Amino acid sequence: MTLLDYLLPIIYMPLWRILRNDDVVFYAADPLDYEMFLPIKKHLSFKITYVAKNKKTRNYFKKKNIPYKRYPAFPRVVIMGRHAAYKFPVKQIKKIGFDHGLYQFKRWTKVKLYNQFDMYFVSSPEQVRLARQMGIVSVRAVGYPKLDKLFDGSVTKDDLQILRGKIGLNPQKKTVLFSSTWDVAGLSVLKRWIDRVEELTDLYNVLLTAHPWTKPNLLQKLRDVQGAVFLEEADIGKYLMIADVFIGDYNSLIGEFCALDKPIITFRVPESSRTVPQVMEMIRSISIQVDDFDEIPAAIERSLENPMEKQEQRKQANKILFYALDGKAGQRAADYIKKLIE
Repeated sequence: MTLLDYLLPIIYMPLWRILRNDDVVFYAADPLDYEMFLPIKKHLSFKITYVAKNKKTRNYFKKKNIPYKRYPAFPRVVIMGRHAAYKFPVKQIKKIGFDHGLYQFKRWTKVKLYNQFDMYFVSSPEQVRLARQMGIVSVRAVGYPKLDKLFDGSVTKDDLQILRGKIGLNPQKKTVLFSSTWDVAGLSVLKRWIDRVEELTDLYNVLLTAHPWTKPNLLQKLRDVQGAVFLEEADIGKYLMIADVFIGDYNSLIGEFCALDKPIITFRVPESSRTVPQVMEMIRSISIQVDDFDEIPAAIERSLENPMEKQEQRKQANKILFYALDGKAGQRAADYIKKLIE
């Protein structure tokens, strides 16, 4: 939070009293926030006004021809995909939030940031239990709406076949997807594979992605890998569906791929102030772990030869990570929202 954020309540309250309206707004700090809201929005019939935090999000809305307003806004209700309720510092505003990442792959931040919400959606009952142990009372378990389309039948086999053709995948090759988290506290291993991943492109279709806050020069380097496909989309769910093996570090996409019950390989990362011991153990249990790129080819072959090797561990992890994998998380969240504000 900046100095302006601390001064905001003093400035915002009198303006809200003058300019307040009956809008239900969705506050988007990043394009991914909007993408993650769509599975919830489809079950809401009332008008929603989009509010963009920054230039990146405004440009995204312009590209998509989505009408939007700039922040600040003075609504009756605000929904958001992160814990920034302090941006709307009036108690009378109903505040609804949800995680923009899966489960607790990063530690909970300050308790008060979550308790400023009337309701904050998380992915599982276990996450609710852990939050309430800390004194967070706003949480409700609904599942992970971002994954709904992977389980509700809206993405068909034909859709996936068209996607494979669109990005030029070789149908004779298996597909591996490399991903890396944000480079903080030593959790990103992008530099362990970025210069060598091209070595795999003769044997496999290779898909590449990284955290959107990755340094621009590294993102460009990924785009330039010959024979691989860099995924530009904010939501890569459909690409998870066409991948045969996932390779990551400490990113929450590991959990999303686990939901699909397919092989996972992870690079070991050091424990730090950002890691959660239970999540570190979960990653160890559901994945084949390696230390450097030299171990990757053998790990891929092992995964492809025996894709069910870690199946039981994945099933147990999914019980911890998700309320349910039934394609109805967005519906559950929407039902809570309607009860709160209507």
